[in-house]
Amino acid sequence: MKFQDLERTKYYFASDFHLGAPTYDSSRAREKRLVAWLDFIKTDAEAVFLMGDVFDFWFEYATVIPKGYIRLLGKLAELSDDGVQLYFFKGNHDMWVFDYFEKELNAKIISDELIIEKDGKRLFMHHGDGLGKGDAKYKLLKNFFRSRFCQWLFARLHPNFGIGVANYWSSKSRLANSKKEGIKHIEKEKNWISKYYEELKTKHGKFDFIIIGHRHFPSKIGLADGATYFNLGEWVNYSSYAVLDKGEVSLLEFK
Repeated sequence: MKFQDLERTKYYFASDFHLGAPTYDSSRAREKRLVAWLDFIKTDAEAVFLMGDVFDFWFEYATVIPKGYIRLLGKLAELSDDGVQLYFFKGNHDMWVFDYFEKELNAKIISDELIIEKDGKRLFMHHGDGLGKGDAKYKLLKNFFRSRFCQWLFARLHPNFGIGVANYWSSKSRLANSKKEGIKHIEKEKNWISKYYEELKTKHGKFDFIIIGHRHFPSKIGLADGATYFNLGEWVNYSSYAVLDKGEVSLLEFK
C-alpha cells in the first residue's frame, strides 16, 4: 500500500518547541526528536497544528530566513507533499512569520485564534499569549511588534545583526525551569482557564475543547458545560502533544 493511500483522519497538536534555545546542541537534539514524532504520526495524520513558538526566534526577510532547522522543514515538506494539511500559529517568539511556510509548505498561517468543528466537536485553538483580562503592557507591546512599522524597522537591520542579537537572547532562555514552575502554578492555571472560558463563551459560544500552548505545562482541566481545556506543554522538559481521534482529545507524550 502506498503512503498516499492510507486512511488519515487524526488531528495532531503540538506547541512550544523553542528551536534555537538555549544552545545549538540541545536544540538539534530536540529537532531530531520532533522529526521522529512527525515520522511517527505521518501515516494517520489528516492535519498537524503547530501552535506557536516553534522557533525561539524567527524573522523572514524578503530573501533571507534564519539558518538551521533543515531536518524539521524537510520533514514538514514531506508531510505536506503527501497531503497532510499543516497549520502554523504565530507565537510570541515567532510572530514574524509571513508567507514563507505558506508558499513552501502550503501551511495555513494563524495569527490569533482558530475555531473549527471536527468529528461533531467544536474546538477553540490559540497559541495562548495575551488571552483574558489584564496584562495590558504585554498586549500593547505585542501590537507594536506585530505592526508593519516595527517589522519594517527590523527588516532594515542586516540579518547578521538582527538575527544575531535575537539568537543571543535565545541563549539566555529560562525555559529549562518551566517544569518546576509549571507544577508550582497548576492551581493558577485552573483558576485562569475557568475565568477565561466564561469570557470565551460570551464571545463565541460553547466549545467542547480548548487547546492552547504558551503556558509550558501539559494540562487537562475540566470546565463548565462539559468543555475540556488542554495545554500542550513544551518540548524542552516534555515531549507532549495532543491528538483528536473520533471526537475525543488525548494528551500524550512522545518517547
